[in-house]
Amino acid sequence: MKLPIFTVDAFTAKAFHGNPAAVCLLENKLDEDMHQKIAREMNLSETAFIRKLHPTDNFTQSSCFGLRWFTPATEVPLCGHATLASAAVLFYKMKNVNSTLTFVTLSGELTARRAQDGIILDLPLYPTHPQDFHEVDDLIKTAIGDTLVQDIRYSPDTRKLLVRLSDTYKRSFLENLKVNTQNLLQVENTGKVKGLILTLKGEPGGQSQAFDFYSRYFAPWVGVAEDPVTGSAHAVLSSYWSQQLGKKDMHAFQCSCRGGELEISLRPDGRVDIRGGTAIVLEGTLTA
Repeated sequence: MKLPIFTVDAFTAKAFHGNPAAVCLLENKLDEDMHQKIAREMNLSETAFIRKLHPTDNFTQSSCFGLRWFTPATEVPLCGHATLASAAVLFYKMKNVNSTLTFVTLSGELTARRAQDGIILDLPLYPTHPQDFHEVDDLIKTAIGDTLVQDIRYSPDTRKLLVRLSDTYKRSFLENLKVNTQNLLQVENTGKVKGLILTLKGEPGGQSQAFDFYSRYFAPWVGVAEDPVTGSAHAVLSSYWSQQLGKKDMHAFQCSCRGGELEISLRPDGRVDIRGGTAIVLEGTLTA
């Protein structure tokens, strides 16, 4: 078995920044267990598998493909950065002739379209609901100790818990915050929470670029201690911060050590466009 495989840094224009994803092109059907074995071997937060939907399809001419995402531990229903990476491989390496690509996924049909300064993903927009602090008190204190919390929301569609830190904190606080993910699986094992979002209101510009909000994302429940830049988390964050700020267009920064920028536009149809750059850093052949 020989499969074309790529590593793509997503939500960045610079190599070795943003969030790396592996992208595997499937000419033929792959044994079901092989998806997880390859994802475990690549050992990135997600490995994406692009498959043809019909025998006559090809990666250069066709505009619709199947797409699945796997962490080293499990398949996930949505991954923004690996979708961005997949579109980059098709557009820039396979020279796909279409301006818009459609991916058939566990989260329905997602589109990726060319833009002058990157690729725009069309993702679902997930609402959040107020969350009783006492129900998640142990989880939050295990993760961030006595850090001041301003708001707590829950996204039932994605099973992500959104924790907004106090507005008294600055970006540097979130960047340097030590988050304990090792014990979260013991504290929260009901299946209600599959991801923890920490977020902070943005700061006015000055000498540095202005962002509307900052975030970090942790998902040890699916085998990812901290994800560098997370499209699916921003499908939740976009809904929350749009309501808080009264804005439809926002500029976000994920404060992981690699960092990543996302341009966000809420759409009238209740979905969200997220634009990001990519850098393809590795191209090879997987043999097994």
